[in-house]
Amino acid sequence: MASGDLTATPKLRSRKHGAAVPLTDLDRRILNLAQGAFPLDTDRPYAVLADKVGIPEEQLLGDLRRLLDDRIIRQVTPIYDTRALGYGSMLVAAKVDPEHPWRAATIINSHPGVSHNYLRNNDFNMWFTIAVEEDSTLGLQGTLDLLQDLTGAESIRQLPTLKLFKIRMDLEMEGDTKTLASPGVAVPPAELEKQPFDELDREVIRATQGDLPIAPEPWAPAAERLGMSVDDLLAHLRGMQERGLLRRVAAILFHRRAGFSANGMGVWQVPEDRILEIGPRMAAFRGISHCYQRPTYPDWPFQIFTMAHGRSKEECDAILDAIQAEIPEVQDRATLYSSTEFKKVRLLYFTDDFRAWEREHAGV
Repeated sequence: MASGDLTATPKLRSRKHGAAVPLTDLDRRILNLAQGAFPLDTDRPYAVLADKVGIPEEQLLGDLRRLLDDRIIRQVTPIYDTRALGYGSMLVAAKVDPEHPWRAATIINSHPGVSHNYLRNNDFNMWFTIAVEEDSTLGLQGTLDLLQDLTGAESIRQLPTLKLFKIRMDLEMEGDTKTLASPGVAVPPAELEKQPFDELDREVIRATQGDLPIAPEPWAPAAERLGMSVDDLLAHLRGMQERGLLRRVAAILFHRRAGFSANGMGVWQVPEDRILEIGPRMAAFRGISHCYQRPTYPDWPFQIFTMAHGRSKEECDAILDAIQAEIPEVQDRATLYSSTEFKKVRLLYFTDDFRAWEREHAGV
């Protein structure tokens, strides 16, 4: 059965521009499709999306710009794979001063490899993901030691990914709670090892990462910077996708603005010899965006982490309850809710920011 509260819930903070925005049925359909993979076999991907939606390309571009201006869509962007590119990364849980979490958050957020950082209802109250470059002087351990010293964190727990069962941040804009709490098809764990890449791959990543223009031919500016044709750029991106360097190109949403005001990190204790069976089954649920196996500690017996997103805490609970009903052999569960989003960005790869941070904070 589910375990009780792990600690007192932290004070909820208001977030500027964080309230949900009313959406039309057409908006929801556009957002559902835009979160899927954009085609890489055409120089006019928005025309393909418009055809699927059933509206003219010009109208779709206008709607996407409006959804960006209204902060429903965070960005349309290529999503590259951190581990495949040789970056060391992990989830980290830290015990920081609960009365002044923003002080610690500001320090942690200054690192260019921190992409997500949340306050959660646990003694380990600050949860962040961090990545460092393959040739980092400090490395992951040295970086975390320095961050612990700078923040005065009482303790830091390292939670690297041992098995990746799912990472796909699609919000089900048209579905109801029953849809989110329903299982789909389980897939095998994903590859986590570094993949081969060369200097041209680096150049392509530098030219394409960040915001993809909302324009009829969005790849043209990057192709021009690279000195290649759009067709050659798209062929290269398809090759990078086949090699596991590029996961997909898609729209990323502001969850709360899109109506998904709650996210619950369900952590599960399961029989050790059944992790590889149970992990994919949990990941298959439509309301789960991320599912991993992570290491345990004497005071932390949970091996599988699942991230549920819903329009309310109750909807997140329904998703996690449905998993527990479907997989009754789960031994224990706890749910950690976020009360403050300190940072959420996409990493920028192969920049000077990582070395600059190490020079500034560690003199290396």
